[in-house]
Amino acid sequence: MVRDGTRTELIGRRDECEVLDSLLTRARAGHSGVLVVRGEAGIGKTELLNHLLDRATGCRVVRAVGVQSEMELSYAGLHQLCAPLLSHLEGLPEPQRDALRTAFGLRVGDALDRFLVGLATLSLLAAASGDEPLLCLVDDAQWLDRVSAQTLQFVARRLLAEPVLLVLAVRESGSREVLADLPELAVRGLGERDSRRLLDSVVTGPLDQRVRDRIVAETRGNPLALVELPRGLTLLELAGGFGAPETRPLSSQIEAGFLRRVRSLPAQTQQLLLIAATEPVGDVSLLRSAAERLGIDVDRAATEAEASGLLTLGTWVRFRHPLVRSAAHRAVGFEERRRVHAALAESIDATLYPERRVWHLASATTGPDEKVAAELEGSAGRAQARGGVAAAAAFLDRATELTPDPVRRGARALAAARAKYQSGAFDSARELVDAAELGHLDEVGAGRATLLRGQIMSAAKSASAGLPLLLEAAQRLQPFDSALADQTYRDAIYAALTAGRLSTGGVRDVAEAVLGTPGHTGAVSRETRLLTGLARVVTEGYEAGAPILLDAVAAFRTEELSREDGLGWLPLACRMAHSTWDFAAWSELSARLVDLARGSGALAVLPSALLLRLSNRAFAGDLRGAASLTVEASAIGEATGSSFFAHYGALVVEPFRGRETTTRQAIETLAQDRLLRGEGKVTTATQWAAAVLYNGLGRYEEAYAAAERGCENPQELGLSLQSRVELVEAAVRLGHTERAAGAVRTIEEMAQVSGTPWALGVSAATRALVSEGDAADALHREAIERLDTAGVRMDSARARLRHGEWLRLERRRAQARTRLDEAHEMLDAAGAEAFAERARQELKAVGVKVSGRAASEAALLTAKEAEVARLVQGGFTNPEIGARLFLSPHTVEWHLRKVFAKLGVSSRREIGSVRLETVATTP
Repeated sequence: MVRDGTRTELIGRRDECEVLDSLLTRARAGHSGVLVVRGEAGIGKTELLNHLLDRATGCRVVRAVGVQSEMELSYAGLHQLCAPLLSHLEGLPEPQRDALRTAFGLRVGDALDRFLVGLATLSLLAAASGDEPLLCLVDDAQWLDRVSAQTLQFVARRLLAEPVLLVLAVRESGSREVLADLPELAVRGLGERDSRRLLDSVVTGPLDQRVRDRIVAETRGNPLALVELPRGLTLLELAGGFGAPETRPLSSQIEAGFLRRVRSLPAQTQQLLLIAATEPVGDVSLLRSAAERLGIDVDRAATEAEASGLLTLGTWVRFRHPLVRSAAHRAVGFEERRRVHAALAESIDATLYPERRVWHLASATTGPDEKVAAELEGSAGRAQARGGVAAAAAFLDRATELTPDPVRRGARALAAARAKYQSGAFDSARELVDAAELGHLDEVGAGRATLLRGQIMSAAKSASAGLPLLLEAAQRLQPFDSALADQTYRDAIYAALTAGRLSTGGVRDVAEAVLGTPGHTGAVSRETRLLTGLARVVTEGYEAGAPILLDAVAAFRTEELSREDGLGWLPLACRMAHSTWDFAAWSELSARLVDLARGSGALAVLPSALLLRLSNRAFAGDLRGAASLTVEASAIGEATGSSFFAHYGALVVEPFRGRETTTRQAIETLAQDRLLRGEGKVTTATQWAAAVLYNGLGRYEEAYAAAERGCENPQELGLSLQSRVELVEAAVRLGHTERAAGAVRTIEEMAQVSGTPWALGVSAATRALVSEGDAADALHREAIERLDTAGVRMDSARARLRHGEWLRLERRRAQARTRLDEAHEMLDAAGAEAFAERARQELKAVGVKVSGRAASEAALLTAKEAEVARLVQGGFTNPEIGARLFLSPHTVEWHLRKVFAKLGVSSRREIGSVRLETVATTP
């Protein structure tokens, strides 16, 4: 009705059609395109999708429509879109193939990570576009189930070099949370001239000028309103302008018009419309089966429904507009809707669609019913296994309502609350915890409820906000479930370390609680020893707890770890290895954690694992490896809409490179992040980074000030301890001998307790700075030897630089040249530009001319291009690189072609001969 006689032109939509046509042309040329078409109900979004469909000759087209009643069924919308493409599943890497099959209920598998499903969907669309461009059209995307919408958003952000065009139509009143930050086409009302033209095309009788003016004014150019509102006016109202003015919102007026048309139909036709409105998939055979169960003459009712123009029956059931679906529901009472749900539940094959069947069954149930509640609980488990936590929450919520037994009702309410929390619905989760606590929870249930409240507070507000509740939960759970209590203490102490500098309820309170529980005196398991050691460091000092931590960390290195234990405990074990100066353990455990997270698809853990690993690689002097891990972590961040991982990676790598602009940018971004504001660990990390940066640049006043702030809270361990090392170097340069000596004593005490080569090497290095004569020389040499043994090449290189500087000041020029040359070579090879420049200037002072680092003659590679090249050198295939960087194989190939051109090579084999460390990169 909005078209001008044919399906080739839409009235008043030339600009919008040109945008769509341009995207389709680009897709035919091999380029990706993404567009969110946004506007109010009836504005013409569906007609614009149909415009694309009309012009999709030579393209493969897949479609999906969001349905409000299906929003609780996980991956329903994605399955609808991808079902025609499933023949391409076999070409996907096995983890991705299994992820999609599990998501779509085609196999039973472990709980899914939604980002793995997103990567699999990206690969599937790329594979399906191999022979012809792929056009993906999604209407009413505001009503997609949550995980489908999140997955499509993930895919939209990653499409780059595939001939895929993804267009999603969204009602303007819908939430912008899921499809935010994607390219948009805002569809506005038609102009007055086009509105009159459209109105005249649908009104065949006489139309009073005043009525025409009123309709045009009231509809504000909404095409559907212009077409539908005149249907509700009598001939007298049309010709003479009589009748009361309408004051309801436009969408309500349109729906009221549809409602009048529905109610004018015969009763059985209304019932058929209601079945179609209640069954969201649009399955014609299911519609017929349910209708026959209700005694409807299906053929007659279908003919009358199609004649009304409200619905079409072809391969699928299609409504004239989503508001027709709403009108069909409003046209009848509750009992009639209940009967339709019951008929659909009886008609759906429970073996194929168990969740859909039980949802209709629950909607048909009017009172407590344990059998139905149990089925809902089972469906929740299946939905949870497919990553559909929002669907699981809805099933459990309804199961709670139908559960007659108060004890079981409380347990289900708690399970529903946990699912709501996992889906990000924090307010609903809190309400369900309240409901659970009103029931008859046992002691373990009550402890779990408190634990969940703490987790909700931590996620919704901050680590510090949830900390008291986590601590209370651990104490309540300890007598009944020591393993769960330990996990809760672990989460609490991790949160406390992250929150840092709290006046009350901080890490000390958690540590005291840990030590006050039974089992933490004997400390049998490695997990218990890890908690006990950390708690004793906090409460009694480094000497009391570090040996226990070293023992626990060693156990994590030598004993078997399950997937669950590894993902849960290795992050803390890695941090404690760092804090006890056990570089070998930190290196091994961080590598295992990354491998475990990658291998199991645990993408919720992988970014943090990568950050732990890249910090380790930076201290190992492998800044390129650390930067590579930053690219990988950033890829996950880009996919999830978070820049934190990129900035934190830069915070670790860029100071060692001596790049002030990028370091300051990372510091300012993290410091100003509202979600991180007030977290002590952020303050410590940013100040440590500034101290490293300014020590490298030789700006010791700034380095000293930053290091002082960085080591203000030694209970945070980790970078707080490293800040003390930076403090010594800056203080000595500035002549703050007493402050330097005090920091050295602290480091020496820790080193004697730890006894590791790294600790003893750092201790010798800092003592050398406050010593003189032969003692200083011996300590410098000891530091270098021990740090070489530890494998901490960044510290070892810097120790050589300080020794060389000392030798020059002692006028031992020959020895200084040798040592400074070693330092320059190591620092230059590592990419530690500022420290290498310090070494170069020192060499110049002793008469050795060293040119600055030669820039590559090749064009700059972007960070992502450099990472693709590095992975190619490592023997990775395009699909493997894509899985690592959250790119499709097509996009990897696109990056690779750019690498070939910039490096002047023509094959993957030739890339292997390029020294990538000499090639300059840009962010």
